[in-house]
Amino acid sequence: MIYGSTGATHFDQLAKIFTSISISASGAQSSGIFMGILFIAVGSLFKITAVPLHMWAPDIYEGSPTPVTAFLSLAPKISISANMSRVSMVGSYGGTLQQIFFFCSIASMILGAVAAMAQTKVKRPLAHSSIGHVGYIRTGFSCGTIEGIQALLIYILIYASMTIDAFAIVPALRQTRVKYISELGALAKTNPISAITFSITMFSYAGIPPLAGFCSKFYMFFAALGCGAYFLALVGVVTSVIGRFNYIRIAKRMFFDRPRTWILFKPMDRDKSILLAMTSSFITSSFPYPSPLFDLTHQMALSSYL
Repeated sequence: MIYGSTGATHFDQLAKIFTSISISASGAQSSGIFMGILFIAVGSLFKITAVPLHMWAPDIYEGSPTPVTAFLSLAPKISISANMSRVSMVGSYGGTLQQIFFFCSIASMILGAVAAMAQTKVKRPLAHSSIGHVGYIRTGFSCGTIEGIQALLIYILIYASMTIDAFAIVPALRQTRVKYISELGALAKTNPISAITFSITMFSYAGIPPLAGFCSKFYMFFAALGCGAYFLALVGVVTSVIGRFNYIRIAKRMFFDRPRTWILFKPMDRDKSILLAMTSSFITSSFPYPSPLFDLTHQMALSSYL
């Protein structure tokens, strides 16, 4: 519809067209552009499991093989975020679409934090965590500034490392037929290294300093405050505090709860151990030494505007 209304598909050409007309539902050309952007936005929100297009995520995460779940948790968010950041720099979405994105961001953060409280299986809280993180990622788009894009890039890189870390441990748990969170009680006693690594990942998800998750949320909320999105930043802080219950609950279960049945966890293979060492080092060192990550994302944000 965008091509039919503008006759162009290149970002530079679309930028000139979008800045010369008002994108609204009135007028033949602007109506076609509006509906085209709306369809792209709806498809993108569905792929990244944003509320209210999130209903498929928990069941798919639970029923799919763990490598497929990890791919669905990472690849769509990275690719869609890159594409939509380019589209957001081309021109204004219009007031109606901006309100839709604000609603999806706030609703995703709230539902991701609240819905995970009632989950009892290992993979379903990760699905609701993914939904909640979509809301935080969407906050970067609301700024429309270099700082917002840089905060978005920082968040995606740190979120990718945390997700890789979590889904590298989950297959080892599934091999020993661990399905419920209540069955993690013996992990700290039979495999303390996996328990410590998984706890570090959960604390980073929760945004507890001095881990990388705190660094990513700090930059994201700071960028939101810088562009005047005060309510969005407030909702993000509140839902981040509420969501900590879900992650701390898993760590508490591994270290302080006595299991009903003792399960001997199988040792992790060498490849996954090396991957965990790399991602865990990144998670623990990004906050004390943020300069390399900050410089890299700053150059990426500047290059996206050039």
